[in-house]
Order: sequence, then C-alpha cells, then structure tokens
Amino acid sequence: MTDKDLAAIFSLNGNSGRPRQLEAFDDFNAEDRPAALAPGLVSLGFIRAAIRRAALFWCALAAVGLVVGVGLNKEKPAAYKASTSVLITYGPNDNPTSAVLDNQAIAGSRSVAELALRKLGLQESVASFAAATTVGIVTDRVLLITVSGPSSTAAVSRANAVAAAFLQFRASQMETSQQLLLKSLAQEVSQARQNVGSINSQIGQLSAQPASSAQQSQLKNLQTQLGQANGQLAVDEQTLENTRANTANLSAVTGSVVLDGAVPLAHSHLKYLLIYAVSGLLGGLALGLVIVVVRTIVSDRLRRRDDVTHALGAPVKLSVGKVRRSRWRPGRRGLAAANGTDIRRIAAHLRGAVPASRGRAALAVVPVDDPAAAALSLVSLAMARAQEGYQVVLADLADGAPAARLLDTKAPGVRPVSARDARLILAVPDRDDIAPAGPLGRAQAEGQLSAFTQAVADACASADLLLTLVTLDPSLGAENLATWAPSAVVVVTAGRSSWARINAVGEMIRLAGTSVSSAVLVGTDKTDESLGVAQHSDALTGLSDLA
Repeated sequence: MTDKDLAAIFSLNGNSGRPRQLEAFDDFNAEDRPAALAPGLVSLGFIRAAIRRAALFWCALAAVGLVVGVGLNKEKPAAYKASTSVLITYGPNDNPTSAVLDNQAIAGSRSVAELALRKLGLQESVASFAAATTVGIVTDRVLLITVSGPSSTAAVSRANAVAAAFLQFRASQMETSQQLLLKSLAQEVSQARQNVGSINSQIGQLSAQPASSAQQSQLKNLQTQLGQANGQLAVDEQTLENTRANTANLSAVTGSVVLDGAVPLAHSHLKYLLIYAVSGLLGGLALGLVIVVVRTIVSDRLRRRDDVTHALGAPVKLSVGKVRRSRWRPGRRGLAAANGTDIRRIAAHLRGAVPASRGRAALAVVPVDDPAAAALSLVSLAMARAQEGYQVVLADLADGAPAARLLDTKAPGVRPVSARDARLILAVPDRDDIAPAGPLGRAQAEGQLSAFTQAVADACASADLLLTLVTLDPSLGAENLATWAPSAVVVVTAGRSSWARINAVGEMIRLAGTSVSSAVLVGTDKTDESLGVAQHSDALTGLSDLA
C-alpha cells in the first residue's frame, strides 16, 4: 500500500502521519448517507429496562388483580366441605379390585346426584351437584365421599344424602340384576323341562310301533338324549335354587353400609382469603409483565442514543431525563418549568448550537414528537439572550404555537412581548399560512413572500438572533426551512417515535438545505450505555482491503 493510497483514506496533519479525527458522519456524503441502519437488538437488558420503566403499569395491574381476588372471595367464597365413608360388601362372584372402580364411578355419577337432590329437595342442577362431589378409594371395600356446600351444615347433609343415595342406587341395581338373572335361569329350566317332555313324548310314540332294528336304534338314541336332557334340567334347577338362596340372603346389599357419618372438614376464612388475594396479585402481575414484554418486543419506537443517531443521521450530543411539566403544580406550570435542570441543560445546548455569524445568527429547533419540551427550552434561551441585551426574534411555526402559549400570546402576527424582564419579538403565522417563508434566502423564496414574511424580515433587520420552532410534516415537506435557519437541532423523546419517523425528519431537513447540527434525546433510559455517535468503520475496512 503506497503513501498515495493512505492519503486517499486519511487526512494527514503535517508530517505526523496520524489521521485526523472524524466528525459525526464525516465519512458520508449527504447523498450517500445510509438510509436505513438497523436499531439495536432486543436483549434481556433492554427488556429489563422496559420493565423498570413500566413499573407503575404492572404494579397497577397487580393491585387490580389483588382487588379482583379479594372481591371474588367475597362474592363467591370457598365452599365448605364434608366427607363420609362407605363400607362395601361384595357378592361371591365379584372381583373387589375391579368392582371398587365401578362403585367409585357409580357414587360420582349423575344418577346418584339426581337421587340425592330429590332426597334433599334442592332446586339445583344435577351437573353442578355432581361436580361438587368427589369420590376417593381408601381400600377395595371403603369409599370416601366428599361433597361441597355453601355452609358446613349443608355440606354435611349433602354428603350424607350422597352416601345414602349411592347405597340405595347400588341396592336397586343389584336387585334388578338378581331379578333379571332369576328370570333368565327360570326360562332355561322351563326350556329344559320342555325338552325332556318332548323327548318322552317321542319315546312313547316310538314304543307303540312294531319292533324292528330301526325302531330299536331310534329308541336307544332317544333314551340317550333323555338322559342328557334330565342331567341339564337338574343342573339348571340347582343353579336356580342356589341363585334364589343368594338373592334371599342379599348379603352384598345388606352388608354395604355407611361406615362413618359425614363430618365437616376444616375451613379457614383467612386461608382462602389469602389464596384468592395472592392468586389475583400474581395473576395481575404476570399479565402486566407479559403486556410490557410483548409491547417492548413488537414496538418500533427508539430509545437508545445510537438508534436515534442512526435514524436521524446526526449525533445525539445531549440526553436528559424526562421533562416534568404540569398544568396544576406551580413549580412545573408554564414558564416556571424552565427552572428545571433538564430544561436549563437543553437551553444551554441550544445556545452552544447557535452558529457563529458576523451578522444575524439563526437556529431552528425541530421537535419530532413533543413540541412542548422543545418550546420551553427555546423560550428559555430566547429570554436569557434578551436579558443580556440581544435583540431576539422568536418564530413559532409549530402546530398549536406552544412557544406563543408560554408567552401568553395566541393571536398570529409579529409583535413585541415581555416576560421576566426580557423583551423580544414573537412571530406567529396565521393558521392558513402553511409553510411560510422566512427572512433568509429571499431570492430563493421570492415566490413565497407574504405579509407575515415581510413583517418578520422587518423585525429581523435590527435583530441579533433569530430562533425558530418548527414541526415538520412529511406530507408538506420542509422547503421553507432554509429561509429560517442554516442549521437545526432536532429534539427527540425516547420511546415516542419510530425509526421511520425520525429518519424522515432528518432527511426533510437536509433536503431543505439546512444542516442537522445535533440532536437532543429527552427521557433517555438510565441503562443506555451507547454514545449516540455514528460508528465510522468504513475507513478501517478500506485499510484492511488495501493491505
């Protein structure tokens, strides 16, 4: 790499061979300035800062959740519970291991709930009553029935009713099953007897016929069938007798009883109040945090100094906290808010940003999203310079004329105003005068001359300083901005504007022929560690390529 190549990259100071320090965006031409540089990525620190900023929001949601939880506990208090146990006796043919599961399902069924409701005489839905009943298995022979109720007494009566209904329903089902079984066995005995009678009838008819070998063979076959039929009849009759004996005993029914009567379970009002309150508190807190995190992730609003610098195309040379203003508090209302530390810092920065000029100096302040803070700082600077004996013209071209309102002047026109022993000229255009031309660059703005422009020019003829507050609209452009000031300071509020909005303001100012000297970031995060100065890596990249 030759010295000529190095000279093309660096500006050498004498014979030192050291590159001169690059200023903000010195490595870009106005036409080549990057149009879109990605803002910082969302990180845990970024989310943590967002949660800290929105502490009032998610704390409020947590408080709302707490109130809702306490209200729900009062409106729908936790139900009282009572439990009872049932001892089950099984028949000789039952398998207790599988039968206990069937009995558990029966005890919690809608049929048992409906029978219990009829016993209690309650007008309540069967589904809700069944849902308030839980049946647990203690052993193969013991079921634990727990029922909820609006009071301790109601819970006890409901538990007893469910236990009685279960035993009654089970007994009814078993009796019905036994009756069906007896009926089925009686039909089998009757069919067996009919079969025996039919065979005897066939034997009698065959015996009356003349004897022959065929007749003897058929008779022998019928006698064999008769023996089998008599054997089956004996088995069926014995089965029927045994079943009748078991049915008469009904040990499986009479042996199933309520083991322990229903007793109320422990119920603590404070416990359930705390459960409802803590659940509501945690639910509201979780909802608030989720809203804050999701809103932070999907938001395109810029907060970091570097992000604003990349979007605007100018360095952030000053960042301050939130500007506190109030309509009611005396110390933060109107011009009194200018005594705040952050407003004084912004005003001092604007004072230093006024370009040096042999004649009349001029500066434009362009708020992107909060004209009130910019107006307060600009009015503070104008009064301070007027108190020092300078002739100051303050032009308020912002929507709503926030600077004029601070000076208690709302009417359009060019007139002298006084505030705090400071006398200055205030210029406010008419509402219909869109994008009025200023006193600078008259030759370029000859077609835009108006009575307001002429009045401002007359006032500026003997003025030392022209300060302009202007808001820009992408639909109107900023062609008149260069007639008010050769340079501008942009005021951005952290978290209020998107990358596209800030970038559009910067491009409109440059397209108008006005330079963006710097930016002021209001409401910056305390966790923001970025500098707000463009990173100039192109020169180093060129060096490595040439090497």
